[in-house]
Amino acid sequence: MAREIVLDTETTGFDPRTGDRLIEVGCIELVDLLPTGRTFHRFVNPERLIPPDAIRVHGITDEKVRDAPKFHEVVDDLMDFIGDAQMIAHNAAFDRNFIDFEYDRCGRAITGEARWIDTLQLAQKRFPGMPNSLDALCKRFKISLVERTLHGALIDARLLAEVYLELKGGKERVLDLTSARPGSVGAAVAAATHAPRPRPLAPRSTPEERAAHLAFLQANLKDHTLWAAQGVTVPQDEAA
Repeated sequence: MAREIVLDTETTGFDPRTGDRLIEVGCIELVDLLPTGRTFHRFVNPERLIPPDAIRVHGITDEKVRDAPKFHEVVDDLMDFIGDAQMIAHNAAFDRNFIDFEYDRCGRAITGEARWIDTLQLAQKRFPGMPNSLDALCKRFKISLVERTLHGALIDARLLAEVYLELKGGKERVLDLTSARPGSVGAAVAAATHAPRPRPLAPRSTPEERAAHLAFLQANLKDHTLWAAQGVTVPQDEAA
């Protein structure tokens, strides 16, 4: 069972080393590429003013985070939610720098590059030379942006989770019955049953044709047919 966390942050700027701070974090839990419904979302008081340029991007004002908890007050909840899962972000170095800066500031062990998957790099390999922003990928994969008027950590994490699924092989991956797990869409499809037809279809082959086909199978494939593998036997009157 592969557990992953799709993560997005909003910040006061571009570089924590120059005094910028994290102001919002949103996470989506995936298990075997399927959202479980578990999320984590917090606004964070950055303990500094938010520049106007940043507010124009995400719409988060000083008033909105004035009474929000400081990062050291939410760090344990965030770490508990992430656990030892792999983390997924778009342009992951940006989010990792802020998360690791805040972890280190709180005396926690940093995550390190190895734990992160960068969807920007995945997209650049799949679509070289093309626009690969989150907006561009959503449009390319026909993922609705109707709820996204400004950047927001949880909204962007939800969109990125859909993009990540597409980058990992698309929605067909969900219907892979060979790896269906209990509770997954694949398992539901695999377990589906159908009622018998109220009016069974008449056979389109004659008894002679079925007998000839059976004789061919027995002479050439013997017990290696799909029917034999499934334990299906042919009635003797058809074998005659």
